[in-house]
Amino acid sequence: VVTNCNESLVPVSCKSLSSASCESLASASRESLASTTNLDSHITLSCLDFTGKLSEIPTRFNSIRTAIRASLEFAGWSGENLHIFTESDFPAERGLGSSAAAAGAIIRAILDYYGVSASDDEIFKLTQTAECVAHGRSSGLDATATAASWPVRFSRGCFDRMEINMRAWLVLADSGCKGMTRETVEALRSRLESNPAEVGAQLNKLGEIAAVAEDDLAFGRIENMGKQMTFAHRILADLGVSTAKLDTLVDAACKHGALGAKLTGGGGGGCVIALADSEDAAKRVSEAFKNAGACDTWIVNIG
Repeated sequence: VVTNCNESLVPVSCKSLSSASCESLASASRESLASTTNLDSHITLSCLDFTGKLSEIPTRFNSIRTAIRASLEFAGWSGENLHIFTESDFPAERGLGSSAAAAGAIIRAILDYYGVSASDDEIFKLTQTAECVAHGRSSGLDATATAASWPVRFSRGCFDRMEINMRAWLVLADSGCKGMTRETVEALRSRLESNPAEVGAQLNKLGEIAAVAEDDLAFGRIENMGKQMTFAHRILADLGVSTAKLDTLVDAACKHGALGAKLTGGGGGGCVIALADSEDAAKRVSEAFKNAGACDTWIVNIG
């Protein structure tokens, strides 16, 4: 929600690359926003446990500040005082792309407030500017998914529109443990260097599974889609990306009606995602997740 502090407070609702290009975006952001840093004293933000001026924002919200600055510059901010309020019902650092989702929501809210339209590509660039601040070198996956108006297939910095012709339910479970992407990536790199043939074959298999799953989504093969998810999780577990808690959640889901389940995100913690073919089945899986120790669950209908 964005409000003008100079007028009556009428809320405006919001709908919720390569390293070289990322560094270029970050550099361009620093240069183009240098002249707008005076806006920090005109903007207040309420975000999670912080409420205050943009100039007082904690470093962990630097990407949010970047998103606000970039979108205000894009919209043509003219000096008015604004208050920006955010509300989230999903956890951070769980492999769910929360930083990109928050940045994207703020960007769209600000553009909506000013009545400024933007293409998906423009939304992506604004979001990616914030993501580069959040993660240093960002692949662009989360920014792409946040900016796109449809499901996307992302590979090696390129994305294509993906078709989904499947009536299904996704059940997400929070393990309660923060993801450890950096550590798991480093450990996986070490495994690959010490055993390139075996680990390389497993990584290639994950790519093959993703291709099969894409076809499953397009042609409505829900049972096979579930099998591919569980197959992928077993490989990730063999590679040391999973944890005992994540494995427990996957097993619980599969024993209580899920067609398949796997970890999501960078591993070492985070969340598990399960596939169900009905709302009732999804509710049973959600309950099984909680009984297995999940801190929270969410059910999302797709198709």
